[in-house]
Parts: sequence; C-alpha cells; structure tokens
Amino acid sequence: MNARSYRIQAELFERFPGYVRGVVVAHGVANGSSPDSLVALLRHAEQSVRSRLDLERLTDDLRIKAWREAYRSFGAKPSEYRSSIEAMARRVLRGDPLPTINALVDIGNVVSLRHLLSAGGHAIDVLSSDIELRFAVGSETFVPFGSRETEHPLPGEVVFVEGDVVLTRRWTWRQADHTLILPETTAIEFNIDGLPPVAPQEVLQACHELAALITQHCGGINRVELLAKEHPAMTLAP
Repeated sequence: MNARSYRIQAELFERFPGYVRGVVVAHGVANGSSPDSLVALLRHAEQSVRSRLDLERLTDDLRIKAWREAYRSFGAKPSEYRSSIEAMARRVLRGDPLPTINALVDIGNVVSLRHLLSAGGHAIDVLSSDIELRFAVGSETFVPFGSRETEHPLPGEVVFVEGDVVLTRRWTWRQADHTLILPETTAIEFNIDGLPPVAPQEVLQACHELAALITQHCGGINRVELLAKEHPAMTLAP
C-alpha cells in the first residue's frame, strides 16, 4: 500500500481554536473477536461513565457542551445530530451495554469512554486516495453505514473524506461503509478529537493508551501523532 497523506484543513483550526486530533496508525494488526479481558475493560469503562455523569445533566458537561456548540456552529442541530461521544454516553447512561464488535472497535470504545473523547477508527488498507478533515463544499458523496442510499453533505459541514468520498459526516457523527474496521482489516488509523477544555496532552495520553491496547490484543506496529495548527499533516506509513 502506498503511503497516503492525512491532512486537516487550516480553516478548521481557525474556526475552532485549540482543536487537536490525535492519530494512531497501526499496520500488520490481527483483528478478531474481543477476548473476555477486553470485554471486561469495556464494561469497566461503561461503569466509569455512569459513576461520573448523569443523563439529565449530560449536556452540562463541558466536553459534551463543546461538541454541541461546534455542531451548532456549522448548522447541525445538536439535539438531532449528536457527536459520537455524546451518543455513546447517552446509551451507557440509559443502562444499555455497548455491543462488542471486534477487538479494534472495542478498543476504540474503551478509550473513548475512559476519557469522554470522540474516537473513531478507519481501515486504511482499503484506501486509494489521501484523506482529509475539512469543510464540505456539498458535492461530496456519502453512503452511510447500513444503507445503499447516496447522500451529500451540506456546504460548510465538517467532513472526513477520501478525495470526495465522505468517510464520516458531521465531524464525529456517522461513518460510511467504505472504511469500516472488519475482522480481516490489517491496517487502521484511529482519530481521537479534542476541543477545549480538553488539553492536547490528554488527547496524546488517550492515543498512547489506545496504541498499547492494540499492541496487546492485535499486535502489529503502531505509532502516534498529534495533528494541530502547527502540525496539520502526516503520512499513514508504518
């Protein structure tokens, strides 16, 4: 696989000062069902959310509030379109255990819940073009997970794209089928997003925890980078 590039549009850092995205890239991983020890970590992470947060006051949490304000700023009603971490936290606080999908996906959910940070993973062994987080122009195409219908993002919406193919709409909201992490996936990248008041150091800490769990449960070679205003691009090479 060629070493694809990964970039965040400069305008995003201008519109959202202090925003950072931690990235974990892993190659040569062996994915599969989660062992009991990893499922136990997921259940423990769920319980930690229940001990810290209350469903009725969830939107008062500063981390959740930051995402709601960001979504509102590009025209997405936060009560209709929820960031991945708010949607996951709501489910957990309702008492619904998260399903175990596969080891890599479950690892991402463990770290996301531990730190109350949006985290999303993509298979990169299926990429044919570079990837970018940017504002949409509106002509991009998106086929959401579980659907065959093609959608187009709204102009100005934050999208994660491979060329003009949308991999995730509304920043951290919904993922496409194309780069889903599957049992046969051998190379991945995980994004962990931080908006103030989250400090870049915590995003890095979460990334290193995620990388360690990948090594423990799936092997391979991984590395961590922090994309920020001063460092907006990287490669996906091992």
